Amino acid sequence: MNLIHVGATIVICDGALREIDSGLAPMVVRPMTVSASPQRLLVLVASPRRDGNSAMLGAAVVRGAQAAGSEVSLAFIDDHLDGLVRDCRECRDDQGRCRIEDGFGGLFLDRFLPADGVALCTPVYWYGMSGQAKVFFDRMFCYFAKSHAGSAQVRERIKRKRVALLTSSEEIYPAIALGIVHQLQEYARYTHSRFIGTVHGWGNGRGEVMRDPQGSVAAAEALGREFFERPYLDLQMDTVR
Repeated sequence: MNLIHVGATIVICDGALREIDSGLAPMVVRPMTVSASPQRLLVLVASPRRDGNSAMLGAAVVRGAQAAGSEVSLAFIDDHLDGLVRDCRECRDDQGRCRIEDGFGGLFLDRFLPADGVALCTPVYWYGMSGQAKVFFDRMFCYFAKSHAGSAQVRERIKRKRVALLTSSEEIYPAIALGIVHQLQEYARYTHSRFIGTVHGWGNGRGEVMRDPQGSVAAAEALGREFFERPYLDLQMDTVR
């Protein structure tokens, strides 16, 4: 017999997303022949508001991914972060481990790295990503740097994911989120990942994105549904054609 843990469950209560840890107790299952495992999608919400526009876009991605049969979970980044990245040369313990004792390690190692795809949902703050999103990427360095004992495994597992970006703001001119798009594109390039799409939602007050005349919620749901099927092509000069 095998032991498996049930993953996080996402529910909507009073219009707000809630993340429930249903993996506290293991389930015992008997071996059986099954088809290929569904691909795993992690939706990261980088907003402090649980019922805000970024959260609504994240919920739409979850609905779409579930409809397509993907294994999907959602996390609010600031539930797992208590501090900024530090000087790793001073912070690490004698075995090279990070000394920042918050939930980032669990989120990154147990949910981000095993995922086949990651969708980042962030409000546009000062024409860039939110602090929560930026700190998430900064804190990766604690595990990516060669001074971390497991960095070789981290560097291998961080590669070749599908990534997508969902942004929201009151302003809707075409270049409003261009800085964030460029940053995620460079992240994808560096990690040999595939940047498969973006969605931008209009809204200022909480939940206004649901009334976005451009249909960003429907677009986010379609992105989730097509996450692992959406065509991607990035030609290089030596690409065989």
